[in-house]
Amino acid sequence: MLHFRSSSLLMCLEKQRKMAQMFEFLPPTWETWMKFLGPGFSLAQAWALAATGGVNQKMEDISLCVPRGRGRRRPLDYSQASTCQGSRLRLSGHCPRGSCDPTMMTWGVFGILLGLLLWPEPGTASLPLNMESVIQVLTELEQEAPATEARHTAPAWLLSVQDAGPRNPLRGFLLEAPEFKAAAQEPRPLSPELLSFAEEVTRHDVRDGQEYGVVLAPDGSTVAVEPLLVGLEAGLRGRRAVNLTLDSYAAVSWGAGARFPADQAESPNTVDSLLVATLAGDLGLTFLQDPQIPSQPGLGTEGCWDELSFPRNFTLLDPKPSALTMAFLNGALDGILLGDYLSQNPEPRLPLSHLLGQYYGAGVAGDQGLRSNFRRQNGATLALAPTLARQVLGALVLLQALDPAHPQLQNMSQEQLAQVATHATKEFTEAFLGCPAIHPRCRWGAAPYRGHPKPLKLPLGFLYVHHTYVPAPACTDFAHCAADMRSMQRFHQDTRGWDDIGYSFVVGSDGYLYEGRGWHWVGAHTLGHNSRGFGVAFVGNYTAALPTQAALRALRDQLPACALRAGLLRADYALLGHRQLVPTDCPGDALFGLLRTWPRFAATVKRRTARRSSRRRNRAHPSRSIPPTADLQ
Repeated sequence: MLHFRSSSLLMCLEKQRKMAQMFEFLPPTWETWMKFLGPGFSLAQAWALAATGGVNQKMEDISLCVPRGRGRRRPLDYSQASTCQGSRLRLSGHCPRGSCDPTMMTWGVFGILLGLLLWPEPGTASLPLNMESVIQVLTELEQEAPATEARHTAPAWLLSVQDAGPRNPLRGFLLEAPEFKAAAQEPRPLSPELLSFAEEVTRHDVRDGQEYGVVLAPDGSTVAVEPLLVGLEAGLRGRRAVNLTLDSYAAVSWGAGARFPADQAESPNTVDSLLVATLAGDLGLTFLQDPQIPSQPGLGTEGCWDELSFPRNFTLLDPKPSALTMAFLNGALDGILLGDYLSQNPEPRLPLSHLLGQYYGAGVAGDQGLRSNFRRQNGATLALAPTLARQVLGALVLLQALDPAHPQLQNMSQEQLAQVATHATKEFTEAFLGCPAIHPRCRWGAAPYRGHPKPLKLPLGFLYVHHTYVPAPACTDFAHCAADMRSMQRFHQDTRGWDDIGYSFVVGSDGYLYEGRGWHWVGAHTLGHNSRGFGVAFVGNYTAALPTQAALRALRDQLPACALRAGLLRADYALLGHRQLVPTDCPGDALFGLLRTWPRFAATVKRRTARRSSRRRNRAHPSRSIPPTADLQ
């Protein structure tokens, strides 16, 4: 029999039990203080005692499952289940009557008391900053409000949680600020924890090398939530051509099946509410700083999460980035694509939580092309350069009328604004849309470089094409591609004894490239030629099959164009298969046969040049026999 002499402990436990019943959720932060518990007495048992009223209750095999990264309200579940699938932790114990060690009980009680003192108020536990948490918030809103109303007000409500309306005057005008104010005054149907999360992610900001208001998506990309929500709200309202004359405001709504006509924006008389609210306005304002300096704002700065399994902090790789980070541009494009989809599809629409789940998953309505992995390709069709340039100009003209005292727009003529719009659009389409999406090393969990990397003398004159052979299956999602990268790096470092993974870049079949040695360091991919070109490998065995069209396009078109623009490749660069320089079957018969048809392929190679180069003291090339991937962390 278990017996507590201290009534204060029972009162404390009972208080916590009632609080849990009130909020119906168990904060994930309990795991952070479970280490204080003694080995003979678990928190689950103590809670079960209080829940059943029982200082005299017998406890046997009580288990408590806490779902990974979830803050959604759910009842406590005490059961005799032997496993807890998908749980972050399992608390269990066995303390038959009369068999408890007093010493262990003392440490257990001490741990419980300390934990109760350290446990934060309900609702303050942190959720991971990932897209699953955003979807969880939308699900909660849609469940708490009537279905039709929730779908139309959820983005506006989320955008209003920090203040009475959007801080961007363009969005306030285009999305009708009074409705944001009304949404801000409505009751908040979220649990404290979800509300705290919403307040944390719905305002995008960059300061002191950190980026705020961003989340990690399942495809490995980082997404700013604010422009995503703006796009959803604009799409729910219907994509509209908005008259720029403020004293005679008018809007033309384009119904289902219609497209926003490009010729309607030839002059800055109208703007596309969706493009301007999500992207064009921010793009124009960023380039107003100095329209003469190419890439001055630092478009598309990437960053690293503190932890991929439970992300909380995002640090940018550029110490002086602009607000147009990679995460912001990702969120803006996602907002445009999903907003356009919503405006083209009449009622009944999917709940927004389901729409995001599909878009950041297998594809919207089963369309594998309409998902976040291919946002750049899809965005290029909606934000064509001529149309986008007019929208950027229209956004600046509209902002000049809305805010005449704006410091960046004062005394700016329309001709000057047009120059800014043209330059901003060119930079965006060439430096972002025209480049492949590349996951940095920190995203796939690269181990540190061993030794001292040797810098390349840029620009280089060659692209060397490889296939990994093993892992043989093409990786089609972020988890498997990242695991393949870690597996290859381990083999190259631990078995081959190299400093790092050999390739400069690796192409997955998930729509992404993965950074290996990158643009600036000599690789270990093509014996005798590592310092003369970049080694790029497709994940898979392409002896009899070919990579996906998206993967092929990334290497054939996007990567070289981006490298040429940045001065990393020479204008007369050539593309070669690995087998042309080294005795090997790489990159596979099928892939090499296709390479021979590409414009930059060099059909003839002077073997004498290759032999001379091979005598130099360079790193060895990767073997075909890379072990299969078993790491799917």
